[in-house]
Amino acid sequence: MSQQITIEVSEQVVRQAAQVAAQTKRSVEEVLAFWLESLITELPVEELSDDEVLALTELHFTDEQQAALSNLLAQNREGALDAEGQRRLDDLMRLYEHGLLRKSQAMRIAVQRGLIAPLQA
Repeated sequence: MSQQITIEVSEQVVRQAAQVAAQTKRSVEEVLAFWLESLITELPVEELSDDEVLALTELHFTDEQQAALSNLLAQNREGALDAEGQRRLDDLMRLYEHGLLRKSQAMRIAVQRGLIAPLQA
């Protein structure tokens, strides 16, 4: 169940939401609702248990996600990606980038907590 509310946000937030909305062919309201939903459904890495942090350090795409991403990237290189394919590629890339960010945050936290040894450069 959802509820409609009215909030005031900065011009910068509106510009960024409008840009994402245009790229993904969604409304600004849908983008803002998704962002808000994401904030409350995904705890910051710092607040996770040791086991959850360690699990995040091993995060990777499933075989299906990796295959879909590879396929969409190949189609994109060939110029054969339609609007729906572009949207799916954008969604997968965002998911991939977000996963990498969470994984790197988890590795930093795991090192700080002494759960794993620091990586050597």
